[in-house]
Amino acid sequence: MRFVETGKGSFFGDYIYDQVVPKGHFFRQLQGVVDWSRFTERLISLYKGGGEYGRAPYDPVVMLKMLLVAYLYNLSERQVESYVNENLPAKWFVGLAVDRSAPDHSSLTEFKGRLVAKGNLEAVNGLLGEIVGTALAKGIRFGSIQVVDSVHSVANVNTAKDEGRKKDGKGPRDPDAKWGTKHSRKVKDEEGRTVLQREHFHGYKAHVSMNAESGIITSVIATPGNSYDGHQLPELVERDLGAGVPVETVAGDRGYDDGENHYFLKCKGLHSALRLNDYRLRESNRNGDLWQRLAATPQYQAGRRERYKIERKFGEAKQSHGLGRCRYLGLIRFTIQAVMTAMVLNLKRLVKQLTGVGFKTPSSAQSYSNCAV
Repeated sequence: MRFVETGKGSFFGDYIYDQVVPKGHFFRQLQGVVDWSRFTERLISLYKGGGEYGRAPYDPVVMLKMLLVAYLYNLSERQVESYVNENLPAKWFVGLAVDRSAPDHSSLTEFKGRLVAKGNLEAVNGLLGEIVGTALAKGIRFGSIQVVDSVHSVANVNTAKDEGRKKDGKGPRDPDAKWGTKHSRKVKDEEGRTVLQREHFHGYKAHVSMNAESGIITSVIATPGNSYDGHQLPELVERDLGAGVPVETVAGDRGYDDGENHYFLKCKGLHSALRLNDYRLRESNRNGDLWQRLAATPQYQAGRRERYKIERKFGEAKQSHGLGRCRYLGLIRFTIQAVMTAMVLNLKRLVKQLTGVGFKTPSSAQSYSNCAV
């Protein structure tokens, strides 16, 4: 394989970095806990001729690491180009000598296009699978409880202007984005009656399965915002089982309390800790005894106690890594965002558990000069 020369083994690529990048820096630890050559092998097939002819490309790991830095610090692709050029630990991690310039933002756009060429998401999902496989191989302790839930991301669309586009006979800015329900709650109206109040959003959902003990996100599915959470559970579980995750119990909120999901888990030999809706447990329900027995099982109780952990993970994803709003247009590109966000969350967790070094989130992710050492 032939790649653009980055000067990593030169005087400017080794000696200077040894003097200025601390041995305990997060990026040094991150470099050591993952076999990055596996990503080269996985991604080079996306290049015409496997990179063997035509203009030499950057090693795809260089491009992948650029994206990871962007998501770690919640930077745009234009910003991460400047950040890597100005921040020596980041430049060292990406694999560039001090005197080499980072790939420009248009190269990152082209790299993303390769990941989703012809609408095939296998390469994107494979990136997350490599990280999960690394966690399992490195001996990260996985518990038996998987927690499933969804997190919403607002589309990169001004909905008021979008309505004006429709009136002018134009299509929506992001046709894949849909209106969905963020959450529902019971409130009192002006007449004192209890009514159901719904808050809506326009965008997408990332449906996530996370191991409760390790805190590692094991699978992600992206959908438009109007999708039903419960329909995604079987695919999430199938992916977890295929990855070798030692799942025994699946926990989720009431949105997953669907008879078909309970039956699916039973057929897979798994315990259900999907929170039951109140109507199932009422004495008037002819199957109430069945659901009450399920609710009394230790697996159901344990799963309910672990469910809060995924909400905490979503908070981290939104507050520190920008998942609250879409970076791109279209479902396929939102999938990139959802998976890359899951990857950086997992990598932070891996480094912390294996080395004890934590990632320091800057006070302002956009003020990337604050991140320099």
